[in-house]
Amino acid sequence: MHRRTFLTTLAAGLAAMPLAPALAAGGDASMHGLIGKLRAQPGQRGALAAILLESTTSMPGCLAYVVAEDTEDADALWITEVWDNAQSHQASLQLPAVRDAIARARPLIAGFDSHWITRPLGGVGLAD
Repeated sequence: MHRRTFLTTLAAGLAAMPLAPALAAGGDASMHGLIGKLRAQPGQRGALAAILLESTTSMPGCLAYVVAEDTEDADALWITEVWDNAQSHQASLQLPAVRDAIARARPLIAGFDSHWITRPLGGVGLAD
């Protein structure tokens, strides 16, 4: 599945959250987060992780992009993203390095198991 299709599915499947709780907690209500479980073709998790990690070095607006191995599933990866806003995330999908990574990763992806859009409030490594 193409990353754009995955992200479009994410956006369509989730209801908008009110801004008030984020603002009351002192967080930046404009931050945009994504968490997803990605399934690699059998035996291809390492190669898929390498492609995802190499494409993250220059994405304007990306505050965090974490690729993690699932400890109970040898073919699964968890991707956690935090963006300064949803527009920066959308714009990243047009970057040549990201488009190239998507094209190279596509044959290694068996599917997407779960996905969520979040509104990050802050945390270690994120601007307060």
